Amino acid sequence: MSSTEHAVPVVHDVAVIGAGPAGLSAALNLVRAKRTVLLVDANRPRNAATLRSHGFLTRDGISPLELRKLGRTEVEGYPEATVVQSVVDLVTPDPDTDTWRVHGSWRGTELDARARTVVVATGLREEFPALPMLRAFYGTAVHSCVECDAYDKAGQPLAFICETDDVVDRALLIASWTDDLIVYTNGVAPLDDAGRVRLAAAGVVVDERVVADLEGDRSGMTGVRLADGHVEPRTGGFVRPVWHADLDWLRTSATTSPGATSGNTAANGDTPGALEGLQRDTQGLLVVDRVGRTSVPGLYAVGDVTPPGPEQLIVAAGHGAATAAAVHRDLVGGLADLRDAVQ
Repeated sequence: MSSTEHAVPVVHDVAVIGAGPAGLSAALNLVRAKRTVLLVDANRPRNAATLRSHGFLTRDGISPLELRKLGRTEVEGYPEATVVQSVVDLVTPDPDTDTWRVHGSWRGTELDARARTVVVATGLREEFPALPMLRAFYGTAVHSCVECDAYDKAGQPLAFICETDDVVDRALLIASWTDDLIVYTNGVAPLDDAGRVRLAAAGVVVDERVVADLEGDRSGMTGVRLADGHVEPRTGGFVRPVWHADLDWLRTSATTSPGATSGNTAANGDTPGALEGLQRDTQGLLVVDRVGRTSVPGLYAVGDVTPPGPEQLIVAAGHGAATAAAVHRDLVGGLADLRDAVQ
């Protein structure tokens, strides 16, 4: 090849951004549909602190990191798959080539790829109440997913730390596993008289004082320390994070600076330079139909980054499989009239 000639860039059928259960499931089913798939893994799983995941049929109790490793190995076993580790900083449509550009980097190595379609499976970022020792106990004594971890805390004296307006419903859910639950609003979560009555009827204690920190040692959590110095013995509990969908890299063009959009999300999810026509809900999650199609043709989303937000691993994997089927059928073409029939 002469110096004036350029290699034709590889165009993948699908770029899957994110390698959690949703992204891995989508990638696996797509390569089995003989689709060429670029799987981009940033290796930053939200559940990295969790020692065991539960509720995944045939894998109950497995480490979530091991589950990801097994899934990635399965995907990599197919010749149609290209798996790279990279942090994506730009995904944008290229109208000149009718493809999507995917750009990122990892330790000095640049990723600049093209794909006919994109599946967003990047999950969410958690923001916790500002308690110094919370991270030390998170994933062992303290958890965020009730469905995943409440069974192993059943009957114990538990704390529920919540600063959001869904405090009552979440507390009542946790109370179905224990009759010794204290809800800590940290002086933040709104709680009206009706909510207090509902919690009292379920035997749930409410403490609206400010929480200073969690207490414990290497053997585990031992209590909740309040700002006034009182320490309430607790062996574990749950925390309600605030979740953020960091999607500034979905943009109209490469010239829009990611930093310029950060923190400027409007009520409808729009940001300066945001992808035109992309619908997000009031929480910033990507609005999709029941098989993962967003409001932008060729762009799909699956897993925690879609409403209603965080979900069990097996549910996310199922959604990934359903979205993979929709992507494949859409790539086949001529199936627009069957959109509602996709299972």
